[in-house]
Amino acid sequence: MKSINKIFLTACLLSLGIWGCSSDNDDNGGGSNPPSVNAPGEIDKVVIYEAYPGMFGTSNTLKAITARLDNIEALGVNVLWLMPIFEQGNTPESIGSPYSIKDFTAVNPAYGTLEDVKALVTAAHARGMKVIFDWIANHTSWDNAWITEHPDWYTKDENGEITTPPGQDWEDVADLDFDNTDMRAEMIACMKYWITAADIDGYRCDYADGVPSDFWADAIAELKALKGDDLFMLAESADASLQNSGFDMLYGWDFLYRLQEVYKDSKSVSLLYTSNTSELQTLTEGKQRMRHILNHDVNSLESVTDLYHSLDGAMSAYVIAATMGGCPMIYSSQEIGAEGIRSFYRNYNTDWSENPDYRREYEKIMAVRGESTALQASGNITYYYVNDAVACYKRYDGNESILVAVNTSGTGKTITVPAQFALTEVRDLMTGSTVATSTTLELDGFGYIIFKLEE
Repeated sequence: MKSINKIFLTACLLSLGIWGCSSDNDDNGGGSNPPSVNAPGEIDKVVIYEAYPGMFGTSNTLKAITARLDNIEALGVNVLWLMPIFEQGNTPESIGSPYSIKDFTAVNPAYGTLEDVKALVTAAHARGMKVIFDWIANHTSWDNAWITEHPDWYTKDENGEITTPPGQDWEDVADLDFDNTDMRAEMIACMKYWITAADIDGYRCDYADGVPSDFWADAIAELKALKGDDLFMLAESADASLQNSGFDMLYGWDFLYRLQEVYKDSKSVSLLYTSNTSELQTLTEGKQRMRHILNHDVNSLESVTDLYHSLDGAMSAYVIAATMGGCPMIYSSQEIGAEGIRSFYRNYNTDWSENPDYRREYEKIMAVRGESTALQASGNITYYYVNDAVACYKRYDGNESILVAVNTSGTGKTITVPAQFALTEVRDLMTGSTVATSTTLELDGFGYIIFKLEE
């Protein structure tokens, strides 16, 4: 683990920079992020694991995921998101994309069977994990039966030909027409099928912005009638208005982009403070944002070390994503530091024993988050501007105050310890040891600390 290098006394207290206009002793958040509008609840404890079946081998991958559920659970995961497990299109245009769906109610035979799905869901539920499927409502493959049986369910051009989704370069899929009430009803029926057939708990809805919000409201209402309050719905969208359609969680796209700018372009960490505040302030009670450093789209274009310099850099970025606010997501193989570009158009025989120390560090970070009410999504935050490279903030609630400092650069940095945490005893939550702090703190390149004030 790359963490603190050393803490040492200095002759005088350096000037403490605080982002915004709050004082360090202002536990109401002052001029930084105001107290969260969300009362602490189950949504704030969510940790998502995005499982791409193709990362788990070349065949019988549903069974392979089931076999790894203990390892996934050890990461603090309580929501397992399965990327599309449906039968894929088999036309020249489909090019092997799992998002080109031939049959919404059939399992991709390369992944397994319906019985394998049921076994996976049952095993996940036994470990306290919800299971959500990736749902693609906007389009189908060109060999989906709907193309010939219900051509009126698709968008047509001026020549009466079925079109691809407008504004996209997705030649492998045909655009569905949501003005057609019969298509909408069948789409909802297909979504209901998996809840009744396999007892899944909800959906991550792909390209949610490409589907009318009133469809999502209708679909979620019908799904909730089946699943009740256990239903969990994640929208691949940053649009806060989708909360009104019934989604529980939205993406934190802006935060991801700012995080990449901080690491790749050496931009100031103040971008993260602004993004975190603006994204969370748009939430209503009982809703949250998903935070991540990697996903299937990103990893298909860039490697984790392209994005964050090194595996140590990626780890430090994940500490920020997991502790600054919102709910963290881990992409399958991220926890073992799998390097290189990994396209979701092909399968991999992943060596899950790779980098065991790296994986254990992930487990420890998630254990620290899981045991802390302040670090979960609804804890309050005060930001400290100490320099452009070190993200430094306090997460707190009525129970505890926790200081997080993360060096986003590969060069060691010395920062001023915020007054509340200086010259006192704190618990290093990553090691469990008690530390007597000084007025300054030295961080290795990509180093970080998570300190709890001993009160």
